Amino acid sequence: MRSTPTALAAAIAAGLAVAAFATAANAAPTPAPLAQATDLDQVIVTATRTANPVADVLAPAEVIDREAIERSQARSVTDLLRGRAGISISNQGGAGKLTSLFLRGADSDHTVVLVDGVRIGSSTSGLAAWQNLPVELIERIEIVRGPRSSLYGADAIGGVIQIFTRRDGDAGFAPRMHVGGGSNGAHEFGTGFGGRTQRSWFGADYAFQRTEGFNACDPAPSPFGGCGLAAPEPDKDGYIQNAISLRGGYDFNDAWQLQLHAMRSEGENEYDGDYTNYAETVQQVVGGNVSWKASERAKLSLTAGRNVDSSDQYKDEAFMGGFSTDRDSATLQADLTLAPAHVLTLGADWSRDQVSGDTVYEVDSRSNRAAFAQFQSRLGAHRLEASVRRDDNDQFGGHTTGGLGWGVDIAGGWRIKAGWGTAFKAPNFLDLYYPYFGNPDLVPEESETAEIGLGWSGHGWNVDLDAFHTKVDNLIAFDGAIGLPGNVDRARMRGAELGVRGEVAEWTVDASFSVVDTENRSGGFQDGNELPRRAGKSARASLDRAFGDFRLGLTGIAEGSRYDDVANTVSLPGYATLDLRAEYALTDALSVQAKLANAFDRDYRTAAYYNQAGREWHLTLRWTPRQ
Repeated sequence: MRSTPTALAAAIAAGLAVAAFATAANAAPTPAPLAQATDLDQVIVTATRTANPVADVLAPAEVIDREAIERSQARSVTDLLRGRAGISISNQGGAGKLTSLFLRGADSDHTVVLVDGVRIGSSTSGLAAWQNLPVELIERIEIVRGPRSSLYGADAIGGVIQIFTRRDGDAGFAPRMHVGGGSNGAHEFGTGFGGRTQRSWFGADYAFQRTEGFNACDPAPSPFGGCGLAAPEPDKDGYIQNAISLRGGYDFNDAWQLQLHAMRSEGENEYDGDYTNYAETVQQVVGGNVSWKASERAKLSLTAGRNVDSSDQYKDEAFMGGFSTDRDSATLQADLTLAPAHVLTLGADWSRDQVSGDTVYEVDSRSNRAAFAQFQSRLGAHRLEASVRRDDNDQFGGHTTGGLGWGVDIAGGWRIKAGWGTAFKAPNFLDLYYPYFGNPDLVPEESETAEIGLGWSGHGWNVDLDAFHTKVDNLIAFDGAIGLPGNVDRARMRGAELGVRGEVAEWTVDASFSVVDTENRSGGFQDGNELPRRAGKSARASLDRAFGDFRLGLTGIAEGSRYDDVANTVSLPGYATLDLRAEYALTDALSVQAKLANAFDRDYRTAAYYNQAGREWHLTLRWTPRQ
């Protein structure tokens, strides 16, 4: 594997300049939308673009904080998300390999993904590079299920997932470090710091991860070998990741705040393929926010950022091609408290996507402008939400979406909620403009969702049951009549999600169960088929308990069968895995973690022909001095 230190060094140098600037200033140690939150474990911002207690949010949502991330000993974002309510993941052969996430049975490009408020994802494929997001640099993840185009625009059919990079909220200086290793030649290292002065907050983190991997693909016999192979390549397919995160902020006074953040992840990925078998990738997010609290009832914020998603592909040592997509975005948002428990949010979004690389597109950039409004109200035991958004795009023109939500608290800790929303997905550059294949006349895919939920809280337990029904029209697929992509498909997704969190006999319980029924309603031979690579049933359960300085935990994940193709001829059987965890605090600052993943060495696949890891062990030593 080759190393690419030059770009990373440049990113480190630029980011350290940001951190140095921040040492002369002070702002809240969170992204701008969370600036007014006092307890990060109890609020969520993604569901409404404003900070709200999780219990008051009408959309089905889940928050994974840093404590839960470290307790899980997850070594990737997909490892952390796999099996959670509404989520199905498909991976093509281990760490660094192409990974798709399906939320509530929607397509893998039907989920908006944000990093510190900046939208990420490839403009060509429409997919977010989950495999290149460094889990060690993440502070928390917010998952919101259901349509959110009325707040976030295109692609929020299945929901929104927002990732927040590391933050340090306490005063003083807080260093940290970890080192680890395990099966398949895995080793990793990370270090960082963060802190606050009277008027500043700042921080930086670096993480390195390397694995020799395993054989990613066992192809079927030629000529249709699968994995893009005419013949097997029984070698190990490794992955290297170098990642850095930097942030800083300045508190001018009680009204004005400035925040800056940057994250860059560089990957070196080996895989199986006849045309290419090695790629060097970059995932970069840079952004900032200026906020003005005009009064206790009015706040104005301006957020801007850029996401870079690029990849260069090689066949052994020969360069075969590459691409890069840049997404610039900006948001102006005003939050107005009209009366106690009545909040009006008004905003304007702008974004521009640009594509460059070896492929020459007829159109290589497009812009989108949007305005949105949301009203949140609480009347006694009742909560109401209403939102509307209008997008104006260079390619497809105008599109309007809306959403409604209602909830009520009833006796005994019970609550009921219901919602309705429309959403859409914009065609990507491959569908629109790829030479000899694209169709510039494509229109957005459209959806409509109705959902209802029942929840209960009491005695340290939280239980939520949500059901949904989604219809999607104008799905983009190959149209044989014109020999190009067309808006020819339709689909229906419906299902239910159960989440249970609490404590029994000093064991912390976090469990979820999902059922999703997908149906292709496009007519022809596909009509009535299941949508590919979505498991119909899935479950995840984690148990953790501390015994003084010692902690034990386990996570079980089970997923039902799925089809790998639209014709439903290639079936992938269901599977179940069990991970065992242990942790011991050697001192107040030093702890050792041990994990045995897939303890029973189950053989399973989430995409046809692509292998998943068998039994693996990993040890990690963490140093985090108390302030």
